[in-house]
Amino acid sequence: MKSALSELTPTYEAEHQPGFRISENTVILGHGSSLWSFVSTEILRWGVKTRSGFSVESGAPSNRGSVGSPVVVGDRWWLVARLGSFRLHEPVQILEVVDRPELKGFTYGTLAGHPVRGRETFLVRHEPDDSVHLTIRSCTRPAPGPWRLVFPIALLAQRFYRKRYLRALSG
Repeated sequence: MKSALSELTPTYEAEHQPGFRISENTVILGHGSSLWSFVSTEILRWGVKTRSGFSVESGAPSNRGSVGSPVVVGDRWWLVARLGSFRLHEPVQILEVVDRPELKGFTYGTLAGHPVRGRETFLVRHEPDDSVHLTIRSCTRPAPGPWRLVFPIALLAQRFYRKRYLRALSG
């Protein structure tokens, strides 16, 4: 199968810069129009993140979207990861939204204060054989400053959450 990401703008294919780690995973979520209806709505409303244990909070009063509404290019958000009473607020900005009949998703870029630098893309695709696929791609490197010291822990957290993302929209 051709990568769903190859249909996005060339900036995503050109991220092979020194120091970035690239991860891409695709899973088949299932088959059918009812599954597609569910995942194509959830993906554009942060469902892959919220169903994986994150909460999403508005990061700027100028956001055009609101929590629970579809993502909008340019909006800034706080992704909040919880571990017990510990809360980690990760600032991000929506860089691209894809909203086509057979392909939906978005990419966000990390902002200053996020534990890593880079981008993360979440796409769902409805294939001609009626299968529904989820692709997750990240391109990250250590953030500057004190976050650089905890980058190995951030990589472990990424692997943990990636597994959750790949199961989050299974219905």
